Amino acid sequence: MSSVLWQGGWATRLRIGSGLVLFAFAFFHFINIGLGLFHTDYLHGMQDGRHAVTRHDIGSAFLYLALFVHTGLALYSISQRRTLRMPVSTALQVVLGLLIPLQLITHIVYTRYAHEVYDVNDEMGYIIILMWNSSAIWLQSALLLIVWIHSCIGLHMWLRLTDWWSKTAPYLIGLAVFVPSFALAGLLTEGRRLWMDFADPFLRDQYIDHYNWPSQQDFQALFSIKSNAVTAFWIALGASLTVFAVRKLLRRRHSVRVKYVEGPEVVAEKGMTLLEISQANGIPHTALCGGKGRCTTCRVIVEDGADALPSPSVVEARSLAAVGAPRKARLACQIRPTEPLTAFRMFRPDGGRQRAHSSQGQERKLAVLFLDMRGFTSRTTGQLPYDIVFLLNRFFDAIVPAITAEHGVVDKYMGDGLLAVFETPDIESSARAGLQAAINVSRALVQFNQRLEAEGSPRIRIGMGLHLGDLVLGEIGAAGTATRTIIGDAVNVASRLEGQTKDLGVELLVSSELLQAAGFGGDQSGLKSFDLRGVTRPIPALPVTSATDLAATAAE
Repeated sequence: MSSVLWQGGWATRLRIGSGLVLFAFAFFHFINIGLGLFHTDYLHGMQDGRHAVTRHDIGSAFLYLALFVHTGLALYSISQRRTLRMPVSTALQVVLGLLIPLQLITHIVYTRYAHEVYDVNDEMGYIIILMWNSSAIWLQSALLLIVWIHSCIGLHMWLRLTDWWSKTAPYLIGLAVFVPSFALAGLLTEGRRLWMDFADPFLRDQYIDHYNWPSQQDFQALFSIKSNAVTAFWIALGASLTVFAVRKLLRRRHSVRVKYVEGPEVVAEKGMTLLEISQANGIPHTALCGGKGRCTTCRVIVEDGADALPSPSVVEARSLAAVGAPRKARLACQIRPTEPLTAFRMFRPDGGRQRAHSSQGQERKLAVLFLDMRGFTSRTTGQLPYDIVFLLNRFFDAIVPAITAEHGVVDKYMGDGLLAVFETPDIESSARAGLQAAINVSRALVQFNQRLEAEGSPRIRIGMGLHLGDLVLGEIGAAGTATRTIIGDAVNVASRLEGQTKDLGVELLVSSELLQAAGFGGDQSGLKSFDLRGVTRPIPALPVTSATDLAATAAE
């Protein structure tokens, strides 16, 4: 887990670490403000506790170091960017991050600086009264929201790759909404009370004396310090943008021209992959696997300039061979043009179908269930077509609800069998849904067989293969008739596992990978390794005589 959370270079780790320090400060600061909703003593009591940490020499050094490091790294990252094109969430985080210093400088100067230089008692009451009857209250309220939204986006971008984040996100969203709402409610409540007191001349004099209110001359000095600090920030931001512009101009001297067939012609920096060039210039380019060289949906036909490209790597060559790619086909995520290039994108993200089919889908790791009726041919020999269709429909009516009840979708019916996929939000829930669906199908089959026996008909036996693996979900078919379906090795594995159930005389074969993802706590001592046709590696799987046995085993 730690390797996932702290991966990246030194700048990334410093940015995350300093950001966490600032987030902790902001969180407790906002909770502190919110206590004004209850009583002034609670508000000041927590502030005294926070100051014992943040106003200590070590605490102050740690906090302000984190602030300068985080801000400095943000400006540094801007200067080092190759392009200002970025996802909306990233752009929002950057813009909000740049807005924070403009208001935070004012807050720091009129509180901490005023306290240290002019011995101002910068309690919450002083801060609120200072802002209340001016636009500053709106600006600081906006700062509160900006800081919080910026922090939440940063946390999400950092933790989204962890296994637990998606599970806890719904609860954390509630906390993310509560904290700023609580703080603003406390600010409003305490502000109204304080301003009513401050309107009384007698109480106003007491407040001024208690807070050691700055004189007019002091305020002018504070305003000058604030203006200089804001100017320094604008200079630093301007320097970052200047470095960015200079680096971009220098890179253009070492640029390459790329022409897209039925698309634009762009000039890009050498060293970028063709897929990165497409993304940097806003050119639609399909890449279901995200540019890892696995799905091949980013592949292009290099119509001019292919000879100047290095030979395909082992990974690229293997992927191209797997799809029978034609000559001059390359993966855009793997090639880095250094000479002028003309390329045709074989897959059109906009859904257009001109020289090739489009790929509209995504890569997911999901549970797949392959089910087949045993002895169907011998059972239906000599029956009328109507009777065969009637039996199949009754059979599917009995078992399919057990699949759909677990959010499964029947991808296709294949005579006396079916293929189902469990497209849930995450891997674990998909595995659990597939396992429970297999159990429910077995139970439904028992009830269906009881009805058949009551009618004097023989019982039906089934075989099921259940596996968890990588799939591509997308529209596959000729123009105008394409339907959404699934393809991938996981489908083949589930099908081959189902085929093995007949020889073993069991109802279900479920792969070890799915059992682990589902958190199955039952007996797995019967696991066997299967060499399946068309599958490059042995698949450990658990033979189960009746899928209902899984429910009983897990409950023990």
